[in-house]
Amino acid sequence: MKMLASIFLTVLFCSTSALADQPVPTKEVQIGVNNVYIPGGFDSNSDVFVVVNGIFPNSCYKWGRAEVSHPDSYLHEVKSIAMVSQGMCIMVLTPFQEEVQLGRFAPGKHVLRFMHGDCTYLEKTMNIE
Repeated sequence: MKMLASIFLTVLFCSTSALADQPVPTKEVQIGVNNVYIPGGFDSNSDVFVVVNGIFPNSCYKWGRAEVSHPDSYLHEVKSIAMVSQGMCIMVLTPFQEEVQLGRFAPGKHVLRFMHGDCTYLEKTMNIE
């Protein structure tokens, strides 16, 4: 009986360590943000940035990147991308906060749209001097 238990534990240990060496597959998912902080004092010579924050639905989500597009000179769209691992997750809401670089803007009033991935967005405005 001890021999059988020993063999079982050896096989279990070897199969678990082999699985641990395998990379966990991930995929990219567009996520929404809950709020955006826009610092003041930017001018046309400044590199504009904002700070976005939100909540991931579980521990498998990690911040990936932000994709910034500029449909015109005064409209800017930001897509937030998270990396989601395909494995065991802790089912707990996980807050995130990240700085997003937007580039240099011309003087005037700019509209920033933070796209959520479901055809909705959070819109903010900022003035560049």
